[in-house]
Amino acid sequence: MSPSRESAGAFVLLGKEAAPVPYKPKNPCARPGCPELTSARFCPAHAKQDTREYERYRRDPAINKRYGRAWRRIRDRYIAAHPLCEKCSDAGRITPAREVHHIIPLSAGGTHETDNLMSVCSPCHSGITLGENNRRRG
Repeated sequence: MSPSRESAGAFVLLGKEAAPVPYKPKNPCARPGCPELTSARFCPAHAKQDTREYERYRRDPAINKRYGRAWRRIRDRYIAAHPLCEKCSDAGRITPAREVHHIIPLSAGGTHETDNLMSVCSPCHSGITLGENNRRRG
């Protein structure tokens, strides 16, 4: 039996009434002077502005050169051709790919060639990247 919403705002689950789980209270936007309440760090208008400022001023310029417009086009073409996560497919799961991973990192001499790319979901990409970073440090 799935939960159903009653008109009073409570949920009924297996014949018992339960109050809905409250959300975390909203905080003011982190941009000075903005009165908007948000559950994220910035309100939607200032989130775009913060991202733009990060890309322009705080991000390493070498990374901007590596992952510019040309990379976005290569990435979009690769995702279109390989829409499923290759790591999950090897494990027998079907998961849509959200990211493209360089098998040999660009910092280690890898390229944007298709034989050096792998389409992966976000959890798989995080796991691969974490493993690579641990190997380099250790």
